Amino acid sequence: MTLESTNEELRHSGYQPELKRTLGQFQVFAISFAFISVLVAIFATYGSVLNTSGPVGIWLWLIAAVGQTLVALVVAQFAARIALTGSSYQWASRLASPKVGWFFGWLTFWFLASGVVAMNNALASQALMPLLGMAPDENIARLITLALMLTEAILVIASTRLLGMVTSTTVGLELVILVGLIIGLGAVMVFSGTGTVDNLGSRGVAADASNYFAIGGPLMAAMIMGLTTLVGFDSAANLAEEAKDPFRTVPRAIVSSVAASAVLGLLFVVILTLAIKDITEVTTSGSPVATIIRDQLGPVMERVLLTGIAFAMFGAGMVMIAACSRQAFAMARDSRFPAHTLLRRVSPRTQTPVPATILILAIGVVLMVALPGAALLQLIIASTILPALLYGGIVVLYLCVRKRLEAKEGSFSLGRFDLPVAYAALVWVAFAIFVLISPRDARVPGLVVLGLMLVGGLYFAYMMIVNREALDTEPGEPGAF
Repeated sequence: MTLESTNEELRHSGYQPELKRTLGQFQVFAISFAFISVLVAIFATYGSVLNTSGPVGIWLWLIAAVGQTLVALVVAQFAARIALTGSSYQWASRLASPKVGWFFGWLTFWFLASGVVAMNNALASQALMPLLGMAPDENIARLITLALMLTEAILVIASTRLLGMVTSTTVGLELVILVGLIIGLGAVMVFSGTGTVDNLGSRGVAADASNYFAIGGPLMAAMIMGLTTLVGFDSAANLAEEAKDPFRTVPRAIVSSVAASAVLGLLFVVILTLAIKDITEVTTSGSPVATIIRDQLGPVMERVLLTGIAFAMFGAGMVMIAACSRQAFAMARDSRFPAHTLLRRVSPRTQTPVPATILILAIGVVLMVALPGAALLQLIIASTILPALLYGGIVVLYLCVRKRLEAKEGSFSLGRFDLPVAYAALVWVAFAIFVLISPRDARVPGLVVLGLMLVGGLYFAYMMIVNREALDTEPGEPGAF
């Protein structure tokens, strides 16, 4: 579709084009891939797999990859038909009801807002500080986190084109490092004979666990790597009004980013596991991935890894801030978000939602200052439950409204396979939620999620009393403003 016809579709939905369409096909893909950030996520969660299930737990990645790909296919069905900022909020509001859509938007906002804090805190403590030779210090890590969020917010406000350039660059670098590590580790093991195939079936330190196969036990806990990695692919849909030809580029980006991440992630964890020389030593190290790289390729490559991870995390942080600010903006322009009069404003110079972006930065400041270490950690863990709930809601929504979706000519479609895929995705999401909430240490994060939903429920009740018209009117219609 041409730019004018795409903007005409936007006007038909009730909105005037305010955001600048500058994101090309690769940049849209980069936004979804950067959010997933497979190198970063494996770096952060591989140690958890070794500690809970042992190296053999990496094979659960395959299950998570198939399941999340099914969900991505369902999400792409929506993105190919409704290309509006706000993604699931818009889909549910227009196809179910504005009230249902509001809860989709609320869940998405807090998933993204907590993810921004989690990503930047991890960047500060796990990548930048070790790279700079700084001793672990929670207070310093928090200050660095705030500095990173401020920098990202400034860049996101400055230009959507700049956002696309930065994410494309960081994704390109991440892909080069990821492929380079896979090839480099493989070559070293082939020529030196240091690879150990038995590692792929080893339980490692969990060998003596009596409840290894139990519900919520060590093996099931290894699913966390795939579940926390292959999420956020729908972020491209949240920037649909800034993408060129979004009805084609966005659904393609959603599916291809998950597929690419799934394949590269599997290759990476298999190569890493083969390269372990001493399972116990690597498992007990502070950073198992870095330890494996250092043992096989030397300290220089370890620093290259940390550098690449730092850049990838920074790109992911920018994407999260951008996606979260667009979610707040989308709800605010329909008068369905706190301080909506302010948060719906778009800068005429940069054509970006400046107040909504500043809001995400402000939330990060509050969380960094107000929450002690343990509470912040529980919020970060809770952010892994929110996307599972959100994706479950999207799949249920699709099954309820699929007959009302009008396909665009030449756009992405599953055709007659849509129902089998949707039902399989629903079964998968139900299982994923069960996996996330079944461990005992998931109780507190579960309460955090319930707390966020309770706060949302209270604000929803306030709107029903004070601003009910906004919840009774479809997004984009005059009564919604």
